[in-house]
Amino acid sequence: MFEGFQTRDVRTSAGASIRVRVGGSGAPVLLLHGYPQTSAMWHQVAPGLARDRTVVVADLRGYGDSTPPPEAVDEVAAFGKRAMAADQVAVMGELGFDRFAVVGHDRGARCAYRLALDHPDAVTALAVLDILPTADVFARVDASFARAAWHWFFLAQQGDLPERLIAADPDAFFLRGAGELFAPEALAAYREAYHRASVIHAMCQDYRAGASVDVADDEADRGRRQIACPTLVLWGRHGPLGREPDVLDVWRRWAPHAHGRVLECGHYLAEERPVETLADLQEFLRSC
Repeated sequence: MFEGFQTRDVRTSAGASIRVRVGGSGAPVLLLHGYPQTSAMWHQVAPGLARDRTVVVADLRGYGDSTPPPEAVDEVAAFGKRAMAADQVAVMGELGFDRFAVVGHDRGARCAYRLALDHPDAVTALAVLDILPTADVFARVDASFARAAWHWFFLAQQGDLPERLIAADPDAFFLRGAGELFAPEALAAYREAYHRASVIHAMCQDYRAGASVDVADDEADRGRRQIACPTLVLWGRHGPLGREPDVLDVWRRWAPHAHGRVLECGHYLAEERPVETLADLQEFLRSC
């Protein structure tokens, strides 16, 4: 995977170490992955974008081969999207990019839109794949969502109970029938990461932060700050947003210039529909 890309670790001033792959040349674009994946999820999209752009593919803090500040592993706020976004601004700055486009899927998309809100001068364009803003998700919770997305509430439990239960059989927990959606080499990367106790803990911390500091940060910004840059929203018809009738309406309250469409797939757009996802991203980035 990622032929022609170089791998390096970037240490931030906060003490995090972020693993990145860098390839191509031209205007920079940062790709951020979702849960329970790593940056390997972009292996069918990043090479295409790198034909005319510098592509930076990063593991989020605590995921894959990235690590949080050692003294902060048990601090929930250290896994909030504000902290994760600050990591990525520091990484791009270290690579020589003060302004860049950012594309995120799932948890990476939550980091991406927080990055655009907190660092508007750094983000030239934003693409979010298969999410609604975190505060809006929690505001819409009903029995159907709780049954389908029960892991949101399980992973967010305090203490180490989620970590201990997951560690008993990580494959059974994380894959739950989704393994066939992933290319073997990508799946191997995910499995290698989530079999480590530190990564399991980081994922739980991520969801604990999502249910607390991330919601608080969103609500503090609601109606007060907006995303001014061009914004693309993509989602899967058969994924968690397939039952939502107003995806673009919700996003336009945060990003007035948001546009996008639904793809005929589930949640994992870049792996289920890589050709379409790549084409949509290329068209969007060319127009910005």
